[in-house]
Amino acid sequence: MKRKILSAGCLIIGLVFISFTNGFAEEPKKILCIEAYDMLNTVPDTYLIDVRTRAEYQLVGHPINAYLFPYMFMGSELKKKDDNYEYQFNSKNKMFVEEISKVFKKTDNLLIISRSGERSGLAAKELLNAGFKKVYDVENGFEGPEFPYFSDSNKQKFYRQLAKRNKVIGFNHRRHYGWQWWGLPWTYEIDPKFIYPPDLRPSKKK
Repeated sequence: MKRKILSAGCLIIGLVFISFTNGFAEEPKKILCIEAYDMLNTVPDTYLIDVRTRAEYQLVGHPINAYLFPYMFMGSELKKKDDNYEYQFNSKNKMFVEEISKVFKKTDNLLIISRSGERSGLAAKELLNAGFKKVYDVENGFEGPEFPYFSDSNKQKFYRQLAKRNKVIGFNHRRHYGWQWWGLPWTYEIDPKFIYPPDLRPSKKK
């Protein structure tokens, strides 16, 4: 009888532990672009993955030797956000994880970069959930967050209001604190070695 009670107790404790640990999903480690660049130069099996759209990669520029794997595709629908009109990132790349899995190993160091850290955070978390072990979110992105930027939401709102009211030069512009702002190597040139793999595959004949 005591053995049964002990076994049941152990089982309950085990289930509680499993549910407790599952309640805390693993988060990607956040690093700055300067740390990412240092890793690329010093740590073996480290790769930079740009998850922006094809247009951003080509027309805004991209880090040298960054692999393009769009996380979202830009649609043609124009919407108003706050006081601005903009086209939406409204189509998720359903093949994102599958395509990355064809190129990289689950143990590679994958540095994920987007425009300002929003899409990279989502993409990095999805890769972790898919079994990749060493995923890093380059949180300040390629262009950086909009100016002025503070991690404290109240401070962010207050100073952005001040900047807008006083027509501060550079308000609401990017290229502050990101890869470009640090002066890290980037280019407009497209190298087929780093382009999104499906774009290089011949289309299927109908």
